Amino acid sequence: MTVLSLIAPIFGLILIGWVAALAGFLSEKVSDGLSEYVFAIAVPALIIATLTRPGLTGEVTWSYWFSYFGGAGLSWLVGSLIGLRREGVGRTGAILHGFAASQSNTIFIGVPMILQAYGDAGAFPLFMLLAVHLPLMMGCATFLIESDGQRSVLQRVKGLGLVLFRNPIFLSLMLGLVLRSFGLAPGGMVKSLVDALAGTASTCALIALGAGLVRYRVLHDLPGAMVVTSLKLVLHPLAVWVLAFHVFTMPPAYAGVATLFAAMPVGINSYLLAVRYKAETGLIAAAVMLSTLLAVATTVAWLAILGHR
Repeated sequence: MTVLSLIAPIFGLILIGWVAALAGFLSEKVSDGLSEYVFAIAVPALIIATLTRPGLTGEVTWSYWFSYFGGAGLSWLVGSLIGLRREGVGRTGAILHGFAASQSNTIFIGVPMILQAYGDAGAFPLFMLLAVHLPLMMGCATFLIESDGQRSVLQRVKGLGLVLFRNPIFLSLMLGLVLRSFGLAPGGMVKSLVDALAGTASTCALIALGAGLVRYRVLHDLPGAMVVTSLKLVLHPLAVWVLAFHVFTMPPAYAGVATLFAAMPVGINSYLLAVRYKAETGLIAAAVMLSTLLAVATTVAWLAILGHR
């Protein structure tokens, strides 16, 4: 499969969503509703359908986790240190700089891209990484930001737990893993329904992302956004690639999934966290937009490095 055949459907659908929203064919309400459908229904159905699929096997070793999160930690650290050196950026803003530089857009781009690139061989490591990535990254960011607050550690952990157990992605991952561990899978009408919903996930996610990009303004803080984008699209995947392919040993598909996962643009969660804590919202919104646009080129490069030509 050529690189062009891999990226054209992905970024083509993002472009269609962006043009449709720009032309007024998709309103902001429709874009938000489509995003909510993807997050709450379509992607959870895809996760359950994939994890319960017969024949899906795999084993994730510690080297896989060290490779991905080692690269993420490096990018987060460098992003935070650079943020601290910027005038007017406080401690919370610096943490958010680092978080944006290491938080991948997994649901809207990562899942469809990696499944298309690696198929069944990449499905198991992809969803295992997704299961750990969400609570660990969000948990670390929330804990760091609130570590100098008045809430106790127990209160923070309890609050994070409540957030996770209201998250459809996290819940579907847990349900899929439980069903898989007992050898259970949806059948009959339930399977048909789950498969029908799962089949809409990629297309709807990419259209929703493209439509949502209209609201972001790249020129708000272009220099800072460019730094975060460079760390996310270059440093993060480069560090993971070195660790996965040249330091640790693992199946090639696992190493490729980890690298491509890291090569995804800045995740929407970083913007949502910036809004929650009222810090660096403009810069991170710009970084989401800029990294998504530049990912068209950088993804081609990383796919070529990973052997998809």
